[in-house]
Amino acid sequence: MSNKFDKIKERESSLLCHTYGRYPLAVSKAKDCRLYDLDGEEYIDFLAGIAVCSLGHSRDDLADVMAEQARKLVHVSNLFYQEPQLDLAEKLLSTCAADKVFFANSGAEANEGAIKLARRYMHKVRGEERHEIITLEKSFHGRTLSTLTATGQAGPIKDGFNPLPEGFVTVPFGNVNALRGAINKHTAAIMIEMIQGEGGVRPLPSDYVNDIVALCKENGILLIVDEVQTGLCRTGRFWAHQHYGVTPDIFTSAKALANGLPMGAVLCTDELAKGFEPGSHATTFGGGGVVSAVAAKVIDIMLEEKLDEQAFHMGVFAAQEAEKLRAKHPDKIVGPRGLGLLFGIELAVDGAPVWKGLLEKKMVCNLTQGKILRLVPPLTITKEDISAFMAALDEILSAL
Repeated sequence: MSNKFDKIKERESSLLCHTYGRYPLAVSKAKDCRLYDLDGEEYIDFLAGIAVCSLGHSRDDLADVMAEQARKLVHVSNLFYQEPQLDLAEKLLSTCAADKVFFANSGAEANEGAIKLARRYMHKVRGEERHEIITLEKSFHGRTLSTLTATGQAGPIKDGFNPLPEGFVTVPFGNVNALRGAINKHTAAIMIEMIQGEGGVRPLPSDYVNDIVALCKENGILLIVDEVQTGLCRTGRFWAHQHYGVTPDIFTSAKALANGLPMGAVLCTDELAKGFEPGSHATTFGGGGVVSAVAAKVIDIMLEEKLDEQAFHMGVFAAQEAEKLRAKHPDKIVGPRGLGLLFGIELAVDGAPVWKGLLEKKMVCNLTQGKILRLVPPLTITKEDISAFMAALDEILSAL
């Protein structure tokens, strides 16, 4: 590594809280599906800022919208009506069956808002003492205290933060009986990801989802879908729940919504929207002029360029290429999984040296659960880039 990298690493260590296990890479600029380090070395980006920059990096059209809006109005708070926010709401709601939206700043904040809305709706609208939220093992919903508690993972993520908030129950993944047994008179909602990203790129089986929907209806409880990572064309549909024919009572969005600017959203039905009223929930920065204008342009591009279809076809191609590698390395690859370009390759060997080898070959991806290579590239990724990744992985596995 260069002296430039050593200097920036030393500087970071002296200035920032040590909360990240950073990759051994300092990014100086990015364009389209490429990252560049301090020495100008080029990397193919299969991470996209953790499923954020779905349209690619440093797009001129988004920069133009950002600059134009910044010259007119950046921030006045949500005490005022703002047309860019309404334009975004219309476009976002046109992609789904939701009726209302609340804009936030991040996925964790959106999920926190969804939890608050579910509880308040039960208390204030239905007059029922229901507050418990059921989530699934290995789920990930955020790092605020409530969303951290909702997250179905143990280990360092929760270590040292006790006492965690009450009102959350986690059940084993795929176990309908356990889910049924967890429902009681205090249950307000079941909260799920259609594909568990941090949990190892695990899609929920269709039959399991149908059972969850049926349990919600039978027991008069709500369905919350966390679409923070899966939404906005990532899985081959605009929203992942559309693969399953499900209409959530509440669902959330963030990551790709403003292609790198901090933004989240809580979407819900008209009925659920009754749970909020002036003073019950708010945010200072959510839905400001610049982020709303950029997010509206993001949705325009996704629809015009049919990036849901693009993600679907690239996901099929990636799966086919990964299957070829599995056939060649049956003792080292379990197989691919996921939907669209939320794509995972499960390894049968320790993933750390494989991930490191990929980075050395200028391929940036994520390793989750120790053995899952998680690929969430820009939706504009090409077959050539996917083939290059698979060739690099083939070389690494052949050398093990």
